[in-house]
Order: sequence, then structure tokens, then C-alpha cells
Amino acid sequence: MLAAEYVIGAGIEVSTGKAPAPGPGEVQIAVAFTGICGTDLHIAHGAMDERTGPRRVIGHEMAGTVAALGDGVGEFAVGDAVTVMPLLWCGTCPTCLAGNSHICENLTFVGIDSPGALQERWNVPAHIVVPLPAGMSLRDAALVEPVAVAHHDVTRGRLAAGEQVAVVGGGPVGLLIAAVAAERGADVVVIEPDSYRRGVIGDLGFATLDPANDDVAARIAERSGGAGIDVAFEVSGSQPGLTTALAVLRPRGRLVAVGIHTALREVDLKRIFWRELEVLGARVYDRNDYDAAVALIANGHIPVEAIISEVVPLAQAPQAFETLSRGGSVMKVLVDCREANA
Repeated sequence: MLAAEYVIGAGIEVSTGKAPAPGPGEVQIAVAFTGICGTDLHIAHGAMDERTGPRRVIGHEMAGTVAALGDGVGEFAVGDAVTVMPLLWCGTCPTCLAGNSHICENLTFVGIDSPGALQERWNVPAHIVVPLPAGMSLRDAALVEPVAVAHHDVTRGRLAAGEQVAVVGGGPVGLLIAAVAAERGADVVVIEPDSYRRGVIGDLGFATLDPANDDVAARIAERSGGAGIDVAFEVSGSQPGLTTALAVLRPRGRLVAVGIHTALREVDLKRIFWRELEVLGARVYDRNDYDAAVALIANGHIPVEAIISEVVPLAQAPQAFETLSRGGSVMKVLVDCREANA
């Protein structure tokens, strides 16, 4: 069995080994496709060593088929098409007991804190396995996890049809937020400095702004009749992105913090106070978001062809990480983990 592991001091390496049988209550999945996301890149760059340990198979955006069942698993059958919601919560902490188990105080994020999906066979607890509709493309279904992120973000923003939205940061998650927001009837503009990403987003019919060359404040004023945007999604994880997201909001507008900020940021609290703005965090997702994401993809509401830039075999996973780290003309790279393509 091939697997792509993060190794401290070495980055991503491909290893071989024997797939263990699934334990009681586990499902073994023959992984078809696994997406590489920004969190995976953070891991590969050494930013999460305290969570991964010296070496770990990573990856959490995936789809595949059931290969084997552990004792006590009766809700799935070999051959079923599935994905995985990669969250394991304790069920006993105050946050879980309050109904917010997706942000459990003792949360295990599968693929970071425990082994992930960049391998040919993957054993996971049955209760985090999510069935896929018959006939759904496994390639497309590898996007369920990031679509669930976007759905959760839009839901946290309490977005209503007809509202105006600014998405600050036009990477894969930003594009998915734009797609989910548009499906809900919002008027969306995406603010993104990279010309390739703006081109991809513009080709899908979304308005775009270049913060380096466009007068963002003036253009937003034109779009909103001078009032400002109803909801801004800060996806860039940068200080300029945060500043822009706050600046474009109308009085009583809502800022949804999506991007991971690895450093402390300056925030204009006077503006938040003066305009009675709301700041909302949006971290992962719950099962409702996952089910909604499956439906959005199955019903054709997600531009999967625009998001998936490249598919590479598992043996080339290290090169795929290098490609994404360089940036340039790429959105999402999938790794083909099927044994015939290893």
C-alpha cells in the first residue's frame, strides 16, 4: 500500500506498507481521490508539528468506496461510495454538551491529529463516514469537505437572498463561498490580487476586484449605492484582507472570519463600534453542512471543473505539494489514490 506522509524535517514522502484490517466499529475505505488544501500546505511547511508528531499520513478532503467492514458495522456495504467528515469529538466537554460538538474542546481533526486520506486504504470510525448518492463522481465528491466549509461559512453569516456579499480572497474556499452565496441568491463580488484566480472566478460570471489596481472603496460604493456590503467573508488570512473586509461593510454589516490568521492582527475597533458591525468566526462544519455540500455538488451548483486544476497519482504527491506551494496558475490539486494509479 502506498501512502503520502508528512515527515518532520523532510516534508512529504511516499511510503509503502501493508494496510491493517479495520478494527471493531471501523470502515476501511479504498480511497479514490484526496484533495490538497491550505491546511495540508501549512503542515508540509512545518507549522503543525506539535499535532502531527514526527511522521503522519495527512489529507482530509476525499471520496472513495467501502473496501471492508470491521465488527459491528452494519450501516454500510462493501462497494458503497462514501466520503468522511473528519471530526472526532469527545461528547462530554461543555462545548459538546451545548450542542457545538464540531468545535469540541478536545476535538481530533482526522488527517492532522490522526492519520489521513493520502493513502490507498484508510480505516476510520463508521460514525464519521458519509454516504454518497449513487452515480456521483468520486472525483467531484472529493470536494465535499471544502464545500461543507463554505456552506458553514455562509450559514454563519446568516446570508439572505438579495444581500450583497464581498469575498476577500479568491482561492478554492473563497470561490466555493461565492458559489454557495450565489446559490442562495446573493449578489457577490470577489476581491483577489492574483490575476489567474480572478480570471477563473470572472469566467464563472462573478464580479471581481483587484485590490492592487482597483479603487475598492469606490467600486463597492458604486455597487451598494454608497451603503456598503451586507456580509464580508475574510478568506485571505492576511492583514490587508482583514482591513479590506471591515472597510467595505455597511452599518450593522457582518464580517465572517474564515481565513486562518497565524499572527495577531490590527483591527479597527472604533469602526466596529461606530457602525455596530458583527464579527463572526467560522471554523469547520457540522453534519448538516456535510449533507448540504453533497447535495450542492450532486445538483450541479458547484463549479467543480473550475476548481479542480490538476489530478496527479499518489506516487507524485510530493511534487503536487511543491506545485501548490509555488502558487501560480492552479486552484485545487487532487491526488488519485486508487491502487491502479499508484
